[in-house]
Amino acid sequence: MERFPEFGEMYECHLANNGGLLPHVFFAVDGVTEEVVSAYSGRVSEWTEGLDWRAVLGFLEGAYIEGDGEARGVIAVSFVHRLPWPGQIGERIVGDFGPGLAECHRDVR
Repeated sequence: MERFPEFGEMYECHLANNGGLLPHVFFAVDGVTEEVVSAYSGRVSEWTEGLDWRAVLGFLEGAYIEGDGEARGVIAVSFVHRLPWPGQIGERIVGDFGPGLAECHRDVR
């Protein structure tokens, strides 16, 4: 959590509740995806106040392009696929994707 200390408390709660890291759960159920969209939309959260959503997207872009199949799967299924659909708040976040996440978005949607 060095890179994104805003997720630190959420991460610690996730570890305590699950006995270890479950990446899909951390992103999809415990709220990483929701918090990134909230930050993008200007909504403040107790978990991620001050989160730089652009930095998170940049990190995920690099992880998607350079990552192995497991990392790419977590990003595709538990982040990109769970983003707001057209007409929902935060839907335009995909306009800030790099080429890797943009391709992923086209593939999963």
